[in-house]
Amino acid sequence: MAGVSVGMVLIPQAVAYAEIAGVPPRYGLLAAGIPLLVAAIFASSPYLQTGPVAMTSLLTFGALAPLAVVQSGQYVELAALLAIVVGAVRLIVGLTRSGAVAYLMSQPVLLGFTVGSGILIAASQIPAVGDVTATGGDPLAKGIDALTQWRDWSGEGAVIAVLTVVAIRGAKLINPVLPGILIAIGGALIWSSMAHYDGTTVGAIDVGFPSLHLGLPWAKLPDVVLPGVIIALVGFAEPAAIARSYAAKERSRWDPDREFVSQGAANLTSGLVGGVPIGGSFARTSINHLAGAKTQWSGAITGMVVLAALPVVHVLSSLPRAALAGVVIAGVMSLIQFRPFLDMWRQSRLQAVVAVTTLIATLTMSPRVDHAVVLGVVLAIAVHLWRESSAVIDIERCPDGVIQLRPVGVFWFGSAPRLSAALDDLIAQFPTAERIDVNLSGIGRLDYAGAHALKETIDHARSAGFAVEVSNVPEHAIRILSAVNVIDMRLP
Repeated sequence: MAGVSVGMVLIPQAVAYAEIAGVPPRYGLLAAGIPLLVAAIFASSPYLQTGPVAMTSLLTFGALAPLAVVQSGQYVELAALLAIVVGAVRLIVGLTRSGAVAYLMSQPVLLGFTVGSGILIAASQIPAVGDVTATGGDPLAKGIDALTQWRDWSGEGAVIAVLTVVAIRGAKLINPVLPGILIAIGGALIWSSMAHYDGTTVGAIDVGFPSLHLGLPWAKLPDVVLPGVIIALVGFAEPAAIARSYAAKERSRWDPDREFVSQGAANLTSGLVGGVPIGGSFARTSINHLAGAKTQWSGAITGMVVLAALPVVHVLSSLPRAALAGVVIAGVMSLIQFRPFLDMWRQSRLQAVVAVTTLIATLTMSPRVDHAVVLGVVLAIAVHLWRESSAVIDIERCPDGVIQLRPVGVFWFGSAPRLSAALDDLIAQFPTAERIDVNLSGIGRLDYAGAHALKETIDHARSAGFAVEVSNVPEHAIRILSAVNVIDMRLP
């Protein structure tokens, strides 16, 4: 029952997310069938539902839009090739047991990118809501252009989109298992038929049964490797968070390595049958859990439902595109949350700057949102290195006339300038002092370069005429400090 429930929800979502990815609906449906059966074989989480998702679809569009005409045959082939790259990267990560990288994506970067992606995805649907043709090179520009054409909007289409959002969100408030998407889509189809809707519809969907596609543009592989790596890692953050969350609720364990293998195998399969990159869906996983799923085979049943529906999915051809836009907008509304930015600002302004910068980069660099992710990661690393280089150096005069120099924090080559500056301050403050005690009780991680910097500082102090002693060396620093002759391990 859980698998069937999710499958009925996935069918219209697969069609909607295919549009975000820039491919015809059939390729979203291809990615929602056999790949789910393969994912179930390796999955660790009993609840995680795989398939087309909004954020991965946006990343796919951003990676491929500069390479080929959207919706063209070459674009579709590149999407399949990208899915294979995503799958290969995730397989490698999982098989090498490096799944812990799922925990390493900076939360500020994820927050900024997630909110930015939600805004872009919602903006991309505004032309369909108003049933107008918009111009612009990215989703945000098209959304803004559509808003400027508000006088030409189809009132009927806008009402259908709004009612779709209300039905989906309202059903979730009444009962999370209530299939709001099916209610909305069914209602839109009935209205389209009875009222002879003359607006834009989904159009013909000729899927056919999935078959193997090996004639891909392999010469374009270098162009999709970097986006594929980014999608493989960034796109895994959502399913990882989902699986961890439900594992915590059920007080069970999940294996990120197995989940990487599962997601990798699913993406490889999607590419080989001509589909698009896929990931884990929070909304469908929630439905799966609430509907009573107990094992990962509910995901396989979801895939079977989609496959069984392929011969009759043409009934969606008369579905107003405005209704499909409502499905997408309802799905991404939960992504657009600004309160976490304020909370982060109160807790850490530097991290909040990283989050806001990533958000702005995601919006301004669209459609190349993968570049925004890279920028956010680089900025997060830069902030981390800046903090790591800001070791505190305490200087204190002891009662016996000894001047104590006490470094506190992580010590590496980036921290060395602080120690040298502290020694210069010490010499200037206490020109008549003769002895210095370098107290290492507050030192944290110490690498080889940091140990050498410490040795140079001590040698410089001795050359200035000070008698230098090193005291309170923590156990973790003894070996490396003795290796560079800062201390003698033979001494007690």
